Amino acid sequence: HRPFYTVREGINLERSLYINELDHKRLMRLIEDALNGVTEQSNSLRSLQVELTRANVVNAEELPRDVVTMRSRVLIMLEDEEKEITLVYPNEANRSTGKISILSPIGTAIIGYREGDVINWLTPGGLKRIRIKKVLYQPEASGDYES
Repeated sequence: HRPFYTVREGINLERSLYINELDHKRLMRLIEDALNGVTEQSNSLRSLQVELTRANVVNAEELPRDVVTMRSRVLIMLEDEEKEITLVYPNEANRSTGKISILSPIGTAIIGYREGDVINWLTPGGLKRIRIKKVLYQPEASGDYES
């Protein structure tokens, strides 16, 4: 039972997620390390783990340019509010500068999705509607395959 679904133009889709091999490896390691320690964010970790197991893992060079990856800068609509965020690892997160952790509900929700996708994601505050308006910067599209 998945806590989310995606819709595009009002139609439920089983949308394909994409993630590059390096991000997949790093995120799986992050989950393993966290699950071996004390985890306050176990729900986020489990949700991320589900996302990673269903994602299409591809070479960074093959990744579509409109996919949200780690360290992507993205313009989203959260409910009725437009926000520009950068998706980062937990130790880099800083809400005041728009750097959102992959382990936050929004970070876990958007990883691997594409421009135009709408994700309805269950958060501690209830079901939130997140629309990915534009991927403003994607490291892989800029030739940065090691970020």
